[in-house]
Amino acid sequence: MAIYPIPVDQRVIDIDSRRFASVEKALVELITNSDDSYARLGAGDVPASGSIRVLYERHKAGARLTVTDQAEGMAFSTASFILAYGGAHSPLSRGEGNGRGYFGRGLKQAIYGLGHGWIETVHEGRYSRIELFRGPDGDYLYDDGGGDRPVATEDRERLGIAANGTKVAIVVENPDVHLPLFRSLVQTVGNNIYLRDLLQRREVELISMRFERELERSGPIRFNEPEADVLIGPEQEASFTFDGSTHVFSLTLKRARDAELALRGDERTNGLVVISGMAVLDCLLFDFENQTGTEYLFGTVRCPALTGQLGRGVAIISDEREGLNHKNPFVQAFWSAVSRMIAPCVKAEQEALRHLEHATISGRTDHMIDVLLERMNRAAVQDLGIHIPPPAELPGSHPDPLRFSTPFYYRPPGHPFHVTLLLDPDAFAEGDTLEPGFDLPEGLLVEPAPTRVAIGALTPPGRIEWTLTGNAADSRGEITVRAGDYWAWCEIVVAHQAGIAHAHHGAMRSHARAPRPARDHGVQMFMGYDFRALDNDLDRAVYSPDERQILINTRAPTVQLYVDGRGHFRDSARLLLAELFMDVISDELARHMLEGRENASDPAALHTAKLDVIRRYGSDIHRYFMTG
Repeated sequence: MAIYPIPVDQRVIDIDSRRFASVEKALVELITNSDDSYARLGAGDVPASGSIRVLYERHKAGARLTVTDQAEGMAFSTASFILAYGGAHSPLSRGEGNGRGYFGRGLKQAIYGLGHGWIETVHEGRYSRIELFRGPDGDYLYDDGGGDRPVATEDRERLGIAANGTKVAIVVENPDVHLPLFRSLVQTVGNNIYLRDLLQRREVELISMRFERELERSGPIRFNEPEADVLIGPEQEASFTFDGSTHVFSLTLKRARDAELALRGDERTNGLVVISGMAVLDCLLFDFENQTGTEYLFGTVRCPALTGQLGRGVAIISDEREGLNHKNPFVQAFWSAVSRMIAPCVKAEQEALRHLEHATISGRTDHMIDVLLERMNRAAVQDLGIHIPPPAELPGSHPDPLRFSTPFYYRPPGHPFHVTLLLDPDAFAEGDTLEPGFDLPEGLLVEPAPTRVAIGALTPPGRIEWTLTGNAADSRGEITVRAGDYWAWCEIVVAHQAGIAHAHHGAMRSHARAPRPARDHGVQMFMGYDFRALDNDLDRAVYSPDERQILINTRAPTVQLYVDGRGHFRDSARLLLAELFMDVISDELARHMLEGRENASDPAALHTAKLDVIRRYGSDIHRYFMTG
């Protein structure tokens, strides 16, 4: 038995190990190593099972991970040789075209990045065990076990290796390493771009363990490709020329039908997976990476010449080994050829987007816009005194269609009181509903519980009443009700200063009411919004007075930039929405503020009024889109 330092500058191992401190990345390296070993068996016409078994034992502060194959196994000299560090020891440098470009570092990165571990291998009747660990001073060391010996039956039973094969075990003790749940790890392995092609030819299975007891088994893992239409291929051949030589590649490009694709990371499902031999080198969309219209495109491009270049020491992989090296001339030639081939499909997607008649938005953003419009409807009436006439005036004299019996309830704690909403059923369409919104502090109780209710189902008709009790003094709340085109609002204050007798007073009535609009209810100026193709591409957003809606123009180039290929407006573009809503709302409010004045048609006056609205409400509008 002898202990040796890993023969390389310790600082290099430090850097690489930190980069590789991930259970998922370690698994990719160990599984692909097993795949390489099976490939070499297949090249020699030796039958191989293709089985790769992963055991995962997760604890609270650490874990144990093992990967076992039934492939070649390693002689002791080979197992010792792979502990040497650097490109000269990679399979590619030895003329084996199936390496994956980790330059002879991956296995050691995986073990040292997670903690410590060991390699047990059986080859032609001989058993070897080598341990990798950190010394007391932080040195990267290995114990060669004193060499190999004849394999015993107990070794085979313990390892689960019938003939030849290798088992790598890692104890995850790095406190900075995230410990994924078993099912999450299964999903990660199934979606990982570097394993996607491998999973089609090998039987990779994950087993959750608790000491020596099996808890759960994944079964053979496969990448579940989304339903899609084939745009190019499958495996359509093409070529490019570099330094007078022609190099062939094949391309499959698809468009997902319904599934949302992941746009980044090792589990990315959008993009072309670049495969050379058995090596996955990258996943991207070349010249069209991150462009609008590509969000639902995916597939593979296979180019054997890439690993051929890598084997000759050409830097086709970036220094960080995180994809193709865009600066390399060979990669540039390949890159241009693939980009030209997929360009018509991408342009077709983008052209379809330009003629998009409608767009959709997430439920979360929709709710934020809903809250914003409700706030601005109230601001128009309460703060600015703007009165919007009802859509259709009812014949004869009639009260306002939706209103509270009083807009202000000032009540003492501990004494129940009634809040009454009044409405004119004739002012609403059949099927209209009341949508109450209660913003009440803790301790202000309401019965019955507020709920959406059909206007036609009210008993008695034209009236709904809630009983409230405030248990805490010095608190306030609000009730907002919307129905059809209308809204009504009241404020509730619970205070010791409130007289008990006041709780029995009815609504305030003016014997000579001034002809001015109420500030606690009215017609909604902003009924909603829509993403719609307008008849020009200049207006980004406009107000439709007939519909009382804010229309976002899907033909405007700025808007198109944030609508994906399936017509979904991206949540990441909320700042643009805030800008568009602020522009339309401030313009409309300013126009109404000047209505009836001598300078109503003066552009300078309109501009001044608009700036006043922006100063007053601009920060609120942006805050609604930046939170929630």
